[in-house]
Amino acid sequence: MPIQFAVIGCGAIAQRRHIPEIEANRYGKVVAVADPNEARVNDIAGELGAEAFVDHKKMLKAMDLDAVVVAGPNALHAKQTTDALRAGCHVLVEKPMATTKAEARRMIDTARKARRYLMVGQNQRLMPPHVKAKQLLDSGALGKVLSFRTTFKHPGPDGWSIDGARSWFFDPDAAFMGVTGDLGVHKVDLMRWLLGQEFATVGGTLATVDKRDARGRLIGLDDNAILQLTTARGVVGSVEISWTNYGAEENHTKLYCEKGAMLIGGDSEFGVVVDYRNGNRELHKVGAMASNEQQTSSGVADAFIDAIRKKRKPAIDGVEGYKSLTVILAAMDAAKQGKTVKIRY
Repeated sequence: MPIQFAVIGCGAIAQRRHIPEIEANRYGKVVAVADPNEARVNDIAGELGAEAFVDHKKMLKAMDLDAVVVAGPNALHAKQTTDALRAGCHVLVEKPMATTKAEARRMIDTARKARRYLMVGQNQRLMPPHVKAKQLLDSGALGKVLSFRTTFKHPGPDGWSIDGARSWFFDPDAAFMGVTGDLGVHKVDLMRWLLGQEFATVGGTLATVDKRDARGRLIGLDDNAILQLTTARGVVGSVEISWTNYGAEENHTKLYCEKGAMLIGGDSEFGVVVDYRNGNRELHKVGAMASNEQQTSSGVADAFIDAIRKKRKPAIDGVEGYKSLTVILAAMDAAKQGKTVKIRY
C-alpha cells in the first residue's frame, strides 16, 4: 500500500517538484490536495484522481492520510505543519520552515509529541555535486576548510511562480523574507552541512534593487543580499544571493582548503573540480544540479518516503531546519543594525 500523501499549497513548487516526485516513487501516492484557489486545486485533483479541498483543516479531518507536504506561503508553514502533525501525519515542509524561531521550536516539539517525522525541504544537500563534495571533504583529502564563497542567483519567483508578480513571494505578510529566506536559507544550510560546523557570527547587506509587484511598486522585501559568516572554529565565508540575475542561473560554491581548492557547480561538464596545492587536478562528472530551468529530481520526496518506510528520522529534520533558519533571521537583524551579530540558536 503506497504512503498516502496530501499536499497543502498547490503553487509552482508543488506542481513541478513535490507532486511529480511523490508520484514517481512507487511507495508514494498523492490522494488529496488543498489550496484556497478553488479552480487551481480542482484542476490538479482532477489530473491526479485525488480529492480537492480549499480548507486544509477539512482535508485533515476527512482523509485518512499518512503524510503531508506543506508548500504554501512561508507565514503559513508553522500552523499548517502543526495541524498536520496533530492529525497524525508525517510532514515535509518547504523552506524556510517558519518565520520565527519560536514557530520552528513549536513545530519540532509538536512532531516529537505526535511521534511523527518532520522534514524540511533543504534540497541542496541532496544535489549530486554537493553529495560528492561532502564525500571528498569528509575523506580529509583537502584537509581543513579555511574559507568559502557560495552563490545562488536566478531571475526571481515572478518568473517561476504560477502567479507571476502577484505571487505571495512578493507579499511581506505572506513571505516575511525575500531572497534571503528563499535562496539564502538553502546556501546557509548547505554550508553548515558541508563544513560540519555551526555559524557563530553573521553580517551583511540586504537590498531591494529591481523587483516590483503586480502594481509596479518595488517590493517590500529583499531581492539581493550578501552575507558574511564565521564559524566557531574560524572558517570565514560569504553568501551571495539574488532574484535579479536575468542571465543563466548560478548555483556554485568554492571551498579554499589547506591542501587545495574545490569548485562545486561552476563547471558545465564536471560538477566538482579539485585543484590540489601540489598541482594535481581532479575532475568529477556527477549528476546534474536541479534548477528552475532543468527540473531533475531534487531527491527530497524520495528521502522523505524512505525515512517513513524505514521508520528512521529524516537527516534533514526540524532541528536542522531550525538552525539554518536561525542564521537567516540573525542575518536579517544584522543588516537592520548595520553590524555583525552573534548567532543565538
